[in-house]
Amino acid sequence: MRTVDPVKHEAKRRAILDAAAGCFAMKGFEKTTTAEICRAAGISTGSLFHYFPNKRAVFAGIFEQDADETAALLAAAGEIEDPWEAILHVVLHVSEQLLHPVAAQLVLEVAAQCSRDADLAGLVQGNDRALRDGLTGLVTRAMDAGRIDPGLAPGTVASWLVALVDAPLSRVILEPDLDPAAELAVMKELIARFLRPVPAIPPRRAGGYPTLVKSPRADR
Repeated sequence: MRTVDPVKHEAKRRAILDAAAGCFAMKGFEKTTTAEICRAAGISTGSLFHYFPNKRAVFAGIFEQDADETAALLAAAGEIEDPWEAILHVVLHVSEQLLHPVAAQLVLEVAAQCSRDADLAGLVQGNDRALRDGLTGLVTRAMDAGRIDPGLAPGTVASWLVALVDAPLSRVILEPDLDPAAELAVMKELIARFLRPVPAIPPRRAGGYPTLVKSPRADR
């Protein structure tokens, strides 16, 4: 009996999912055929069904793979010593992926399919929850380290970070010529301004102005 090489098996499975993602993004789930997926992946129909029982399983497999990649990304971020840098690592990595036109079209398609498939909706929601939970942990670490404003609620911050990551999707669809590098630079600055600790206001001196504020009478 021939043994299966797990590394080669996983590599082929990923190749099929990558090819299928392009097909689904271009034509949508309903109009994409298994024959088109096979042509894009360079395999036979029999080979496809060796890895996936049907087209729906291929579609779901894309988001199962996404869950694995998110888990790996969060694990890698957890090894970064500076929690602020870890937050940026996660947010910018996910954003960079979603700024790709294929990803944007695929997200639109999955939103439509989730309204018809409760299992798929649960899978996508689970991926979103895992990302939020992972970011919540990183935000908590960053607050403890004094790297971001400790007056914010970690879970709420994480939810807004996920929302900020998702925001460029609509812009990519409407403005396909966006410069991803420029967009990510602006996003990084927005996050920094939102989360950085607010400097303490120096105490007012008796009968005068705070020590760091120039008195309007000083120039008179």
